[in-house]
Amino acid sequence: MDPLQHLQTEARNPASERLDELTSIELVDLMNREDGTVAAAVASQRVQLAQAIDAISERFARGGRLIYMGAGTSGRLGVLDAAECPPTFQSDPEQVVGLIAGGQGAMFRAVEGAEDSPRLGEIDLEAIHLTANDVVCGIASSGRTPYVLGGVKFARKLGAFTLGVVCTSDSQLRGVVDLCIAPVVGPEVLTGSTRLKAGTATKLVLNTLTTGAMVRLGKSFGNLMVDLKATNTKLVARANRIVRSCTDLDADAASQLLRRCGGEVKTAIVAHLSVLDPDMARAKLLTHGGRIKPTLASLGHGRTTAPTRELVVRRDLVLGIDGGGTTTVCLLAEKVSGHVLGKGIGGPSNIQAVGVEAGMRALDDGIDRAFQAAGLSRVKVGSICLGLAGVDRQEGLDVVHGWAERSQVAETVSVSNDATLLLAAGTPDGWGLAVIAGTGSISFVQTPDGNLGRCGGWGFLLGDEGSAYQLALSGLRAACRSFDGIIPPTKLVNAFVKRMNLSEPPDLIPAVYRGPWDRSAIAGMAPLVLELAEGGDEISEEIVKQQARELALTAAGAVKANGLPIQGLPVALAGGVLTNSQLYRRHFLDGLRTAGIEPGGVQLVTEPAVGAVVLARRVANVSPQVRTSPKS
Repeated sequence: MDPLQHLQTEARNPASERLDELTSIELVDLMNREDGTVAAAVASQRVQLAQAIDAISERFARGGRLIYMGAGTSGRLGVLDAAECPPTFQSDPEQVVGLIAGGQGAMFRAVEGAEDSPRLGEIDLEAIHLTANDVVCGIASSGRTPYVLGGVKFARKLGAFTLGVVCTSDSQLRGVVDLCIAPVVGPEVLTGSTRLKAGTATKLVLNTLTTGAMVRLGKSFGNLMVDLKATNTKLVARANRIVRSCTDLDADAASQLLRRCGGEVKTAIVAHLSVLDPDMARAKLLTHGGRIKPTLASLGHGRTTAPTRELVVRRDLVLGIDGGGTTTVCLLAEKVSGHVLGKGIGGPSNIQAVGVEAGMRALDDGIDRAFQAAGLSRVKVGSICLGLAGVDRQEGLDVVHGWAERSQVAETVSVSNDATLLLAAGTPDGWGLAVIAGTGSISFVQTPDGNLGRCGGWGFLLGDEGSAYQLALSGLRAACRSFDGIIPPTKLVNAFVKRMNLSEPPDLIPAVYRGPWDRSAIAGMAPLVLELAEGGDEISEEIVKQQARELALTAAGAVKANGLPIQGLPVALAGGVLTNSQLYRRHFLDGLRTAGIEPGGVQLVTEPAVGAVVLARRVANVSPQVRTSPKS
């Protein structure tokens, strides 16, 4: 039996089944989409990463080391991160150590069989005189590399703290380390090639571990890299720039100061700001553990934080953002005309799904890319409207407004409900019914006087009626019932078997329960059900009708519960199921009429961020410093 066949890192990716048939641009787009999921996977491990940073920094403070060990790509990434610490943080080259199965030569050429020996892992740790004061981080995408398992088991026996970095949810490594970090990125575009998404996730994790631990040790001043070692022209220039930004000296004076301080950036900053000679500044830093802020505070100096950047204000510009659990779309537009100047795409920004840090980073990434697309440097704009999933509660709103204030993104900040964006983009006056049917489903309404209501949105286990997931799941269930002879024959059986690259219908069981077909992947097969319905498959057509009716009932419930007019009601439709299928849309609108709701104008909204631009332009004409929040 193949020992790797059940590993998530070895599963086939349904999105890349036709990889060898793609054009170059299609291949690039596919890989970029897949890579876009990595940040969210790493963000899911935020608690474990924080715990690891605490453990590493505590042991660093006691003179301990961080030792990475891995094989192949995993080993190379560990060696790379270790090698980058001394020039970045002026750390001792022995403070972060990278071990790779097969030794130094394995960095450049595979050493066959080295990773299969647990004893080699022990031998390598013995050679560097491992102690209980060290941290050993085993890196193995599959979580089963013998070299790594042998090493961490040996480390635990000696009392060292052990970490594991894996890319599977259930691994052997998890069971033998003190703390496991497991960003699960799913199947690779090229099956089994873990140098791709798994490698990227591992690099992000290692970057976070060493950067976080070094910052905790006082090797930054604000976000300035003040403990770097200027060993080349680029780093000499960076050191000069950092000193200038903290002291207001010109380039020549900063160079002279650095020379007097032996090239030590932290010493130069403290010496200048506190008017001390370099030796005294160095001694004061040593007293405070090398941290600039407490050193300056002890000397009575007013500046105890790094200087912040002041942004130019462009009141003629606005930003509109639509952020969800998959992507964040940011539009930069002119306030007066609404003309979109640039569009930027960031990762998922639903803070309930990916965490605050990852969510806010996605917003910044989207904004940066929108300005880049417009050919402009990022500035503070007049107004921003953010329609974000996951911020309906006050604590979520506080997070977003806090981020907006720190990042100086706009003079006026408005946070709006998903519904408000859709209605602004898809109805004449911003009120009416908004229905979303994508992977999930929900219905929103807004009354003419601005009150919001909703129906649905209970998630894929409790609701999501009429969504892509429920369409595909109903199709899969019908295929199974048809194969058992309980319902009439349907083309769904062979269609799903072919689409999922299976041999026969019973293979659906392991594919769905143990394979790569998670909620998102299943939802991606909704077009198959819709296509067969359009082609006359009776079972498929009945599924489409039933799901459309259920969605219509949800929408009608939102309308009636909130007292909106049932005749001539403005309707905005969003989500791939509703916007891409005319058949489904027709059944949905028929269902609305059956429920007693007569739609007026019906508008398809394929870019909800346009609604955010509309709202940002409105708010920009009201007053600065406005903070709005969705009503519920």
